[in-house]
Amino acid sequence: MATIEKEITQEPACTTMQLGNYLWNDPPDPNKWADCVHCGMCLESCPTYEITGQEQHSPRGRVHLIQSVAQGRLEVNEELIDPVFDCLDCRACTTACPADVNVGGLIEEARGQIRQAMPLTGWKSTVSKLFLEKLFPYPERMNKLGKLLRFYQKSGMQTAVRKTGLINIMPDHLAEMEGIMPEVREPVRKKYKNEKVIKAQGDKKAEVAMLTGCVMDVMFADVNEATINVLTRNGNDVMIPENQTCCGALHVHAGDRDTGRKLAKQNIEAFEEAQNVVVNAAGCGSMMKEYHELFRQDPEWKARAEKFSEKVVDVAKYLHDTGYEIPKAPIETTITYHDACHLAHGQGVRQEPRDLLLDIPGVKMVHMPNADRCCGSAGIYNITNPEMADAVLQSKMENVPEEVEMISMGNPGCMLQMALGVQKYGRNQKIVHTVQLLDWAYQKEGREVEGSGK
Repeated sequence: MATIEKEITQEPACTTMQLGNYLWNDPPDPNKWADCVHCGMCLESCPTYEITGQEQHSPRGRVHLIQSVAQGRLEVNEELIDPVFDCLDCRACTTACPADVNVGGLIEEARGQIRQAMPLTGWKSTVSKLFLEKLFPYPERMNKLGKLLRFYQKSGMQTAVRKTGLINIMPDHLAEMEGIMPEVREPVRKKYKNEKVIKAQGDKKAEVAMLTGCVMDVMFADVNEATINVLTRNGNDVMIPENQTCCGALHVHAGDRDTGRKLAKQNIEAFEEAQNVVVNAAGCGSMMKEYHELFRQDPEWKARAEKFSEKVVDVAKYLHDTGYEIPKAPIETTITYHDACHLAHGQGVRQEPRDLLLDIPGVKMVHMPNADRCCGSAGIYNITNPEMADAVLQSKMENVPEEVEMISMGNPGCMLQMALGVQKYGRNQKIVHTVQLLDWAYQKEGREVEGSGK
């Protein structure tokens, strides 16, 4: 089975393809803008256009710029960078578009062209290579990072850094992110390393393979644990394929499509025998469902990617569609639900998580206006574009009902960003993944049964 090489290297292009002033392999697909009539229906859906009011920072404007390069009227140069990379890639414009123009796909392809024409330099290049090339694709390295973070939290170093003010030497947005770092636990991939299958509780209904993710398993191992608990509770054997890797979403968003293809190939092979690939991170699931977009010039891998993508399903949708046991124990809380962009707009999953939450006794849900509006996380956008991300987050937090105790969602990036919003704007809501609430209800039910002696 193919694996990632010890260091990421440039993958040879399958076919050389040029389009207008796009002179490198894998240019934007003309079919993606063919139906755009520049009607403007997308404008109100775009967070960056809402904030800037500038046409080049709207979906319509970006499509026009990308198309103009293909037609030879513009070049791939510095003037293209801000409009293309300031996009959140939230896909809300495609939802709003009567013709379903895939602006997000065009943005990602255009970013690939920009990075081939103008590679990152200086500290940005160093940081990008460190995380995207040397860290995220390697589970063992991510495990070591997790160990360091756990030591930082448990040794007293974190407390000392905060009390002594050392944290203030960090850039403001990084210091804020450190302030909302969740408790780092043992990754489930390591915990279940010697178990080929985590057996269903009771009668087996199905067998699923689970993506553990890179950031998810380091920063939110508790969400992965809850996902396993809920799946096995509902009759599913759970496999964690050993050779799986990072989904590649962050790489593709950053314009590194070659690494994205390498990671996609490894995951396609790792999950080849699975009937269902269950994912609890909206961004990962959306990327994996779009793997075939990376292989437009490679018919063999495109076919394999399409077959793979059909098996990928968000955990909330999987439970909703295959059936799950409604908990008997109540969780007395008031919540609101935030639609992660790549779950609502990217995968079309909206009602299923809400139904799951409302089936938990005691849960009261308050509607969030503009629930499917981006929170500003957008992968690592809140690190690369902190000012715009802050503006988007402020708009989001203005819509969070003040009376709720919890904000539920289905994506780790959103969880970090919304936790930052709660901290920054003096709120006290708890940020939870949807599947965690269901797991807590099951656990409470189990404790009550044990307490009754039944």
